[in-house]
Amino acid sequence: MEVVRTGAALRTARARLPGPVGAVLTMGALHAGHRSLVERARAECRSVVATIFVNPTQFGPAEDLARYPRDEAADLALLGAAGADLVFVPPVEEIYGPGFATSIDVGPIAEPLEGAARPGHFRGVATVVAILFELVRPERAYFGQKDAQQCLVVRRLVADLALPVEIVVCPTVREPDGLAVSSRNRYLSPAERTAALALHRALAAARDAYLAGERDAAALRRRIGEVLAAEPLVRVEYVSVADAATLTELERIGGPALLSQAARIGTTRLIDNEPIG
Repeated sequence: MEVVRTGAALRTARARLPGPVGAVLTMGALHAGHRSLVERARAECRSVVATIFVNPTQFGPAEDLARYPRDEAADLALLGAAGADLVFVPPVEEIYGPGFATSIDVGPIAEPLEGAARPGHFRGVATVVAILFELVRPERAYFGQKDAQQCLVVRRLVADLALPVEIVVCPTVREPDGLAVSSRNRYLSPAERTAALALHRALAAARDAYLAGERDAAALRRRIGEVLAAEPLVRVEYVSVADAATLTELERIGGPALLSQAARIGTTRLIDNEPIG
């Protein structure tokens, strides 16, 4: 596995790789979810390129960029074991040069849910993804369903800018007890870790109600809210039952929909979702 840190070195190394090339874009602090993306790319592509870049433009003023976990040695070990051929680990100035002033706004899909809770977040995501796609030039890029809205944002970006990249969305990876794996889980105390299981229980309760025939979206939102409210350490930010393609909140479910939520447990903010329909 080769590690490069500049765009010039990346282009040289990328030119040697046989296609198709699959890309996995990360911010480091890698876990089993990232490993599953690399393994999927390895199974479907002749070459795999991963990136590690903690993107400052997707952090809001109240979010602690400096606190984001960083362990490059562990990340590189995971990527090598999962089958990456090339890893791009640029410094900030390699991505955002002097006077950098361009940003990409993908419109309505970025406005609700995480977009409302974290203003400017998806502008930063879309901009850095476009830059990394241009540098890596992958035929396919692999993202996790856990960040469902991000997947929709990236698909909108690719469609609108006619980028020649296939976006592959892979299932959420969970711990044996159902908690979605996340870089932020390491911040949870034992009591908070137990409380965090309410997020998956809430989604499962709403999913089971849907499978039992419930189609009223408000009833499903209430079901999620009831489960979360029963856990005193959970502070709910939002609960959503929305169209799976547009994220428009639904009154009744007549097709693919997305159950999603965000909550704080102590100082840690967690998100999770469940596709239905």
